Amino acid sequence: MKIVNVVCSAGRTGFFFDDQKAIKAGAVHNGETYVGQPATEGFKSIRMPGESISVMLVLEDGQIAYGDCAAVQYSGAGGRDPLFLAKDFIPVIEKYIKPVLVGREADNFRNLTKEMESIQVEGKRLHTAIRYGVSQAILDAVAKSSKRLMAEVVADEYGLTVSDKMIPVFTQSGDNRYDNSDKMIIKGAQILPHALINNVETKLGKDGSLLLEYVKWLRNRIIELRTDESYSPILHIDVYGTIGQAFGDENYKAMADYLATLEEAAAPFHLRIEGPMDAGAREKQMICLRELRKELDSRNINVELVADEWCNTLEDVIYFCDNKAGHMAQIKTPDLGGINNTIEAVIYCKKHGFGAYQGGTCNETDRSAQVCVNCAMATQPDQILAKPGMGVDEGYMIAYNEMNRIIALRKAGL
Repeated sequence: MKIVNVVCSAGRTGFFFDDQKAIKAGAVHNGETYVGQPATEGFKSIRMPGESISVMLVLEDGQIAYGDCAAVQYSGAGGRDPLFLAKDFIPVIEKYIKPVLVGREADNFRNLTKEMESIQVEGKRLHTAIRYGVSQAILDAVAKSSKRLMAEVVADEYGLTVSDKMIPVFTQSGDNRYDNSDKMIIKGAQILPHALINNVETKLGKDGSLLLEYVKWLRNRIIELRTDESYSPILHIDVYGTIGQAFGDENYKAMADYLATLEEAAAPFHLRIEGPMDAGAREKQMICLRELRKELDSRNINVELVADEWCNTLEDVIYFCDNKAGHMAQIKTPDLGGINNTIEAVIYCKKHGFGAYQGGTCNETDRSAQVCVNCAMATQPDQILAKPGMGVDEGYMIAYNEMNRIIALRKAGL
C-alpha cells in the first residue's frame, strides 16, 4: 500500500509551553499565566499556548493515517530542542519529509522510521517533535495497510507480545494538586499525583516542609476516600530538581535524610520521586542520581528515584540505565524523536532491570497519546502517563479507553 500524499495541519495541544528557567527563578502565578520576563530563547512570554502539527499520510486506497508532532511543556530546558511552533515547522515537513515518503510502500514501520530519523538539515537532525509525529503517522499507515492494530505492528516487528491486561496509568495534577488528587483516587488511578513541585519557596519549602505536609495530606486523603482497602496506589511526585536546590545537588546524605521522612509520611504507600536534582548537565546529573541511589539503597530507604532532566534521548536512557542513575527512567516520548526510540528504550530498560516509565508531556494531543498507548501495550513498561493536559479526567480517559479497545478487539479476534 503506497503513500500518495502528505498533508499537514496546525493544531493545539492539551496544555502550554512553559519557560522552566523563568519559573524556577521565581516567576509568580497570575491566574493561569505567569508574571515576569521569559528567560529561555524563543519564548515571548513565560507561558505560551501549546502547538502541534498533524501529519496525515494519504494511502492509495484513500485511507488516511496520521500522527501529531508535539514537544514537551518545558521546551528548550534540560538539553531539549527549542520551542516548537507550527508555522516554523510545517514548511520543514513539506520540504524534507514529504519527498521521502510519497510513493513509498507503507510496509515496514522500523525501516521507514529509521530512514526518516536519519534526515539531516544543515548537519542537524530534524526537531524531535517532527520525528515524533511523523513516526506515529508511519506506524498508523503500516497498521492500516496490513489491517493490524498499531500495537500488533510493534509487537510483530520487535518480537514482542501485546499485553492482555492494562498497563498501570500515572496521572498528573499540575498545580491543582489537591482537587485533582481527589479525582485520581475516585477513578482508581494506579499511580498519582505528579504534584508539580517546581519551586522551592512556594511548593517544596526551604526545609522541605511544604512537600512533607502535602505527602501527609495525600496519604490520609487516599485512606479517607478509597472504597476498597486493597486500593494502594504508588505515590509518584515530580520535584523538578527542587530537593537538590534546597539541600545541595551533591549532598546525598541530607537528601536521603529528607527522602526518608517522605517515605515515612507516605506509608503504607510506595513513593517515587522524579527529578530530585537538576545538576545542569548530562554527566553530572547521571553521577548525582547514581550516588543518591547508592545512598538510599545502602540505608534501605525504599524510595525510587526517577530520572527525567538530562535523560532525553534513547542514548541518554541507555546511559542512565547502564550507570544505575536512579531506579527508573522517564522515557519522555516527544524528547526521543521517533517513537521507535521510545519502543527501544522501554525494551532496553526492561532487559537491564531498570524501571521503564513510558511518559511524555501534558503538552501533547489525544492522537499522540493513543499511539503511545499502542506502543506500550506491545512493550509493556512499568507505567504509562495519562496525557495530554493536567485536568486528570481527559488524559486518564484517553489512556484507559485506548488500552481497553486493544484488549477487547484482540479478544474478539479482530
